[in-house]
Amino acid sequence: MRFPALSNNAAGALMALAAFAVFSTHDVIVKKLGATYSPFQVVFITALLSFPILTLVMMSDQKPDTIRPKHPYWMTIRSIVGVAAALCAFYAVTALPLSQFYAFIFASPLIITIMAIPMLGEVVRLRRGLAIVVGLIGVLIVIRPGSAEFSTGHIAAITAACAGAFVSIITRKIGADERGVVMMIYPMMSNLFITAMLLPFVYVQIPLADLGLFATDTLLVLTAMWLLVAAYTRTDAIIVAPMQYSQIIWATLFGFFIFAETPEWQTYLGTTVIVLSGIYILKREATSDASENTPVLKTRTRAGHVMSVRVGHMLRRQRRRDAQAAEDVANK
Repeated sequence: MRFPALSNNAAGALMALAAFAVFSTHDVIVKKLGATYSPFQVVFITALLSFPILTLVMMSDQKPDTIRPKHPYWMTIRSIVGVAAALCAFYAVTALPLSQFYAFIFASPLIITIMAIPMLGEVVRLRRGLAIVVGLIGVLIVIRPGSAEFSTGHIAAITAACAGAFVSIITRKIGADERGVVMMIYPMMSNLFITAMLLPFVYVQIPLADLGLFATDTLLVLTAMWLLVAAYTRTDAIIVAPMQYSQIIWATLFGFFIFAETPEWQTYLGTTVIVLSGIYILKREATSDASENTPVLKTRTRAGHVMSVRVGHMLRRQRRRDAQAAEDVANK
């Protein structure tokens, strides 16, 4: 029995769904590790294990130039805020039910759109402005101020979303001028140095089984990023980006069967409002002249992640290789 070949859009969507399923599996491992280890130790070990692989990625950049950033001020801020985003995200995924954690991460497009106004000169008109307001109402539904406990986990999740959005805006602002290797090495070294300084105060000895979990986690993240690059290569961002919201399904399944989490209905209602607002913002950026900078569509890596590999950089490298291969074939 022969199956019809998938279109590029369908293949890209399936690869994106697979990528975010892998990201969700990564979150389960982080949540399990977070019950024993401090976020500082988790971030340090994850960054340390990813160092050799990221080094190979950077070595493949053969463009002759230095690794001195053209925007040192913005690069320094981006690196430090990126560390804060990773630490807060790792703490939040440990402290909150997965469904609540994702609700705050899903709010990143709203925050990116707001930050793009002063930093990128983005003009946000009435309809996108209303979408932002509705999305923020969704965040309030999840938090339920006054009727539910507002914990440090909530603060960490909000901080991770805001810090991750800020990193995305800086990347959008300076990414065209900086080499991909520069955009990777400084956040990577910042993650290592900052967490290494704090590691002696929180260090817990790691048994071999947990070290295997750390290694598995690193491989999962690299696999998810590879799948995202493949998805963006095959189809448009407007098809790939909304696939991140499929993580709420995994949050429900993993939360119930692994962590015995049963979030209240307000969490799902608020998440639905946030998701619909985010999808509307993505649609406006993709299908009209409402956005000159398209900051949300250009954000291809999940907010608050420790890995400094940029999906956008890997995507450009893949496209250059494809173009070179096509040129080689044409010249034969």
